[in-house]
Amino acid sequence: MRIIFAGTPPFAAAALNALADAGHDIARVLTQPDRPAGRGMKLTPSAVKQAALARRLPVSQPPSLKTPEAQAELRAVGADIMVVAAYGLILPQAVLDLPRLGCLNIHASLLPRWRGAAPIQRAILAGDSETGITIMQMDAGLDTGAMLSKIRVPIGESDTAASLHDALARAGAAAIVAALENVAAWAPEMQDNALATYAAKLTKDEAQLNWSEPADRLARAVRAYNPAPGAWTLLDGAPLKVWSAQACPGSGAAGEVLRADAEQLAVACGAGALALQEVQPAGGKRMTAAAFLAGRPLLPGARLGN
Repeated sequence: MRIIFAGTPPFAAAALNALADAGHDIARVLTQPDRPAGRGMKLTPSAVKQAALARRLPVSQPPSLKTPEAQAELRAVGADIMVVAAYGLILPQAVLDLPRLGCLNIHASLLPRWRGAAPIQRAILAGDSETGITIMQMDAGLDTGAMLSKIRVPIGESDTAASLHDALARAGAAAIVAALENVAAWAPEMQDNALATYAAKLTKDEAQLNWSEPADRLARAVRAYNPAPGAWTLLDGAPLKVWSAQACPGSGAAGEVLRADAEQLAVACGAGALALQEVQPAGGKRMTAAAFLAGRPLLPGARLGN
């Protein structure tokens, strides 16, 4: 099948590689323009661009798909279908209408739950026991199109956004290949809008731990914000990132250090306590809580947060 593929991050690169390995004709790859990244803020190609170039596939990086020039370029491809995965640009109706079989989206949730930009993290934050992949026919709405297939993926108690992302990337790659194997069997199912929830984009501010919340909710937040933007709190006015933590017994004023020794760094929450397992001080490296305390001792009664 002749395909236009549109995507940007590693989640999308997994699907691109799977489609190419399945023998499809990837006639054009669309991805976001190179962005500054790393300590030196060097312009860096997206994961999808890197995958495409490794396979010698033609790549385009238009800043918008709304221009006549961009649309004319896609029209000239003569694609059977367009596959979209975390692309990052809005597809106008003129582009949605171009491929013979329309446009399919690989969405990292069980739609209509968690429409939007951050479905993986929102599912963890909400305490969902499972999520998955939905292959969806795209329309002009935000993840509102008819569904072709779903794959369910459990959310483990230790899953972070990073580990769940990788599981969903594998599931998404398999799901899109399966969807294109038998187009004649497609049976689109409309979404129930009454069941929709919205997965808003993450912000650094929301990743600040609110110690008045229950410990189990904060433990989920630590997992959901790993690797980005990273859960954090304040210690003596300086940010302290929390990379790993779990709920534990304990009580005290919200943000109060209950225990700080080689065995445990426990902080009181609105209900229960949170044992910090891996942290990163400002300007420092990630380290175990024990290693952190060896260089920065804390006494019970110290406070974290504002």
